[in-house]
Amino acid sequence: MTERSANGLTRFAVELGVAVLTGAFGAAVCYGSLEIGAGWTDMGPDAGYFPFYIGLLIIFGSVVNLVQAFRKHRGTGEIFLDGARAKVVASFLLPLVAFAAVSAWLGLYVGTALYIAATMLFQGRYKWWIALPAGLGVSLFFFIVFEIGFQVPLLKGPVEAWFGIY
Repeated sequence: MTERSANGLTRFAVELGVAVLTGAFGAAVCYGSLEIGAGWTDMGPDAGYFPFYIGLLIIFGSVVNLVQAFRKHRGTGEIFLDGARAKVVASFLLPLVAFAAVSAWLGLYVGTALYIAATMLFQGRYKWWIALPAGLGVSLFFFIVFEIGFQVPLLKGPVEAWFGIY
């Protein structure tokens, strides 16, 4: 899509932003690796040796992406994300952010039940008497599989104390 009249986030801005973010991540990896030692000793490589070079590889890839963004997309005005597409992305992303926040606060099982039920209600347009049992059923299924079957405790938040689970 190369419409110059459309308003939105340009592809050049997105490519530039992603290149800068991945470059910063690579720099953070390199910095952390240097703190724990990224050299070679008599015993072999230090703990940060391999991560340091992975960080350099990430920085190199970011620089390549940055150069390509300037060569291919600067000044084209190509729209990456317009208002209509931003609504679709937000309708997917915001519930996931809410799920993460609720899960951190009340635990994964409550977060999962609320996320499934709310997604079915608001995006799937299901009736509440279908969405609510589905959300509870998925959480119960996850509890049985992880807690009982695999014996892997997941984050339960205050629910654990409320029900006296452990």
